[in-house]
Amino acid sequence: MFINFWYAVEWSEKLTDAPVKARMLGHDFVVFRDSAGVAQCLSDTCVHRGGSLSGGKLIGDCVQCPYHGWQFDGHGVCQRIPSLGANAKVPARAKVDAYPTQEKYGIVFAFLGDLPADQRPPIMEIPEYGQPGWHATTQERRSGDDYRRQVENALDPAHNEFVHPTHGFSGSREDYHVPELELEEDQWSSGFLTKYFAPPLKDEKMKSASGRSKDAVIEAGSLHHGPTSICTKIHPTAEVFIHQHVFKTPVDELGTRTFLVQTRNFMLESEHDDRFRERNDVVAGQDADVLAELHPPLTPETNQHEFLLPSDAAVLRYREKLDEWQALGWRLDADALARTSKGVAYAIPSPARQQRPTGWVLDASPLLAATATSATATGTK
Repeated sequence: MFINFWYAVEWSEKLTDAPVKARMLGHDFVVFRDSAGVAQCLSDTCVHRGGSLSGGKLIGDCVQCPYHGWQFDGHGVCQRIPSLGANAKVPARAKVDAYPTQEKYGIVFAFLGDLPADQRPPIMEIPEYGQPGWHATTQERRSGDDYRRQVENALDPAHNEFVHPTHGFSGSREDYHVPELELEEDQWSSGFLTKYFAPPLKDEKMKSASGRSKDAVIEAGSLHHGPTSICTKIHPTAEVFIHQHVFKTPVDELGTRTFLVQTRNFMLESEHDDRFRERNDVVAGQDADVLAELHPPLTPETNQHEFLLPSDAAVLRYREKLDEWQALGWRLDADALARTSKGVAYAIPSPARQQRPTGWVLDASPLLAATATSATATGTK
């Protein structure tokens, strides 16, 4: 799991008049709206006696700890300690980590890391969101899989033939093969578009609207953005598009929460939304059945423990990107967290720790050692 990326925390509509608990990257967070309606995200551990801030209530711009009433604002600074009495000065160390937020596509995102604003990777864009001629739907899925296995599944064109009956012919055709992949990439992303020979859809309405009334060559492919986001493009014809924008938030090493924003440029009426959601659930379930039985459940730390082929080119490039971000010191030390988390409360380092390195009560979460400079890998050198 990696710090220094934006993660989907919660659907915007779920933030109302009470704090909400979110578990991400093996840590607990509290997310809430201040009196101006701005989403705020803090480490969930009160630095007094370990209370869970998300179990408290909102007082003005602050979240109040349910244990002793300490109040923390959206910057993580404690504004009131009731036991000290009215108008008492609050000690400077009474603070928790606070994380930058953005709201896009109906989702609250938080930047979980300590990079300054000008060095942060962006949130994956959805260019067609809200544009004329496009319609968006949202879905959520929770699963007990390694997010890396899930991302790699999306970047794997060979699995479609055998896992998804609507995407291929289950290996029955003698001419089946995966064409050589031409990878596309930029600083934070890599992936592909390729051709698939697929059967017609069984849903008559979608068959007619998508133009897939018989066996056809379609264009499709996936691109990852950062370690956890994916854009899958499905083009049944040159004019008919379905784009699936997936924001995966690791709950921990073997738990993932998936936020899906799907856009389409046909069947634009909302009356068709459930048809698309049901189809997405079926396809996701087919993937989940296979991923649940993978051994080992975590992506191997070395490619030497899997026999990879040219069809795995996008998977390999994704793993190389992860290695690059690990070299920056952005990967959490999951083993150290597991060994010590029962007796130590950690906080993912926030941007404020770069500005004020001392005076923090909670230790910063353990990270694997960096082997490269941040300036080199983030392109700021």
